Amino acid sequence: MMGMDFLDLAERRYSVRKFTDKPVEQEQIDKILQASHLAPTACNRQPQRILVVNSEEGMRKVRKCTECHFDAPTAIWICYDKKECWVRSYDGKDSGDIDASIVTTHMMLEAEELGIGTTWVMNFNPDAAKREFDMPDHIEPVALLVMGYPAPESKPSSMHTKFRPAEELVVYNKF
Repeated sequence: MMGMDFLDLAERRYSVRKFTDKPVEQEQIDKILQASHLAPTACNRQPQRILVVNSEEGMRKVRKCTECHFDAPTAIWICYDKKECWVRSYDGKDSGDIDASIVTTHMMLEAEELGIGTTWVMNFNPDAAKREFDMPDHIEPVALLVMGYPAPESKPSSMHTKFRPAEELVVYNKF
C-alpha cells in the first residue's frame, strides 16, 4: 500500500495559529482518535485518557486554561492515568508523560494527513484544566491539541524551517 511519504507529511505539518470557524466533523475526529489508539505505549499499558472538547461551552473552559487556544473550534486534552502507567524499576520513573506524548504525536500527524491544522499546547495551567474539566487527581494533563481547519492566511512561523545542524544533535556510540 502506497501512501504519503512520512517525511513529506512531517515537513508539511506546522503549528496552526489561525483557524476558520468550520467545525471539525465527527468522522475526522474519529480518525484522529483511531490514530491515538494505535500509538505505542510502555508495555501496552495504554494509560492515556483523552477528552475531546468541541462545544462552545467546552471551548470557553479551554480559554480559561490557556492563552494559546488560537480560537480553534476543537481541542483535545491528552492526559494519562497515574495508576495505569508502567514504572521503571531502576528509578521509579513512570511512562505517563512519554506515552501521552507519543499519542499526541500520532494524533497531530493524522490530523495533518486529513487537512486539519493543529497546535500542540503545553502552555496551560494544569490546575485550571483539572478544575474546569473535573479531572480526578489521578488524571494528569500533558498536552492540549487545539485543532481546526487552517484559515487561508495561516502560515508557519518563521522558525518552522530553521534547524540546527544534525552534527550538533546526533552522536554515535558515546557522548
